Amino acid sequence: MSKSIFYHAGCPVCLSAEHDIVDLVGKQNVEIVNIGEHRNRIEEAEKAGVKSVPAMVTPTGNVLHINYGASMAEVKG
Repeated sequence: MSKSIFYHAGCPVCLSAEHDIVDLVGKQNVEIVNIGEHRNRIEEAEKAGVKSVPAMVTPTGNVLHINYGASMAEVKG
């Protein structure tokens, strides 16, 4: 993986964090995944170690959980 992946669920907390992440690392360095819209990516996020969103998975596989918005169980509904 050459880019970080930022997972979120589209809530206000997540959208605010998305803007901050893009400002910090640059849009070209991060893939934004709204798992509220792209539910087929939930399993991928969980396998990467995402426990809540918003969260960013770095190119080395580290998971950075950012400002708790929702658990993965809540996202799955």
